[in-house]
Amino acid sequence: VRGAEASAKGQVIEVVGRVLNKTCRPLASAVIDVWQANADGRYDHPQDAGNPSPLDPNFQGFARLIADAPAVVSFHFGLPAAERIKALQDAGICLLATATNLHEAQLIEQAGIDAIVAQGIEAGGHRGMFDSCADDEQLGTSALLAQLGQHMTLPIIAAGGIMNGQQIAAALTQGAVAAQLGTAFVLCPESCAPAAYRANLSSEHARNTRLTSAFSGRPARGIVNELIRFCDGADTPVPPDYPIAYDAAKQLHAAASQQGNHAFAAHWAGQGAALARQLPAAELVAVLAREWRESV
Repeated sequence: VRGAEASAKGQVIEVVGRVLNKTCRPLASAVIDVWQANADGRYDHPQDAGNPSPLDPNFQGFARLIADAPAVVSFHFGLPAAERIKALQDAGICLLATATNLHEAQLIEQAGIDAIVAQGIEAGGHRGMFDSCADDEQLGTSALLAQLGQHMTLPIIAAGGIMNGQQIAAALTQGAVAAQLGTAFVLCPESCAPAAYRANLSSEHARNTRLTSAFSGRPARGIVNELIRFCDGADTPVPPDYPIAYDAAKQLHAAASQQGNHAFAAHWAGQGAALARQLPAAELVAVLAREWRESV
């Protein structure tokens, strides 16, 4: 569910429910934000958050996952509690989790997850760091694949800055079993990206992306705009924790967009954003496959 992290969790459940009601099969995958709110509003790892109430949106979402048993569930921002991992696997669900460095990948393997999504620093959107306060090695996709390939036995999925078949081929040559693309599909007509996002991604501004905590309180890469420039300034206060900053940024964008100002929107994009192509999704997949075959 691309962009699910940008919505309130109860709204995500509602949106997913509407999607499920319009299709005859479960979703092929689901991206799970595994951090949940404590009473003080901070987001901590589920293992530290106690047992959620059945009315907690996270609890409802997890129960829905078990009931619908999608083929794949992918975790971002860390790992859930061991009992939840077991419950998902008992339901026959293939589990993925994002790693931005070797240590995170080792934790993923120790937890019994089925495959690792190796997210390089080039990736658009939120960094999948387990701990956003820890030192970020900021490994590129290629360097990360090289490290994980030496030490890990789990299948590795390459992610970050991949926009064409040639880059897919390069990732597979480095030991990845697959490649995960995000920004490459934003301009597809099937995408839910609004017109302002599409226009920005199609402009010269797409060449200038930056990793920032300005929007959400967690590191994320997007196209540089007025809000990023202001919040990353030397005299600007540190943003509050995720998701408090995210909620505030969304309200600021909503107010500005009503006046036709889209300079405060989070237009997530990877470093290869300028290479995005405006093609139907099926056609883009066919082009990527052809480019890949021609590169091997």
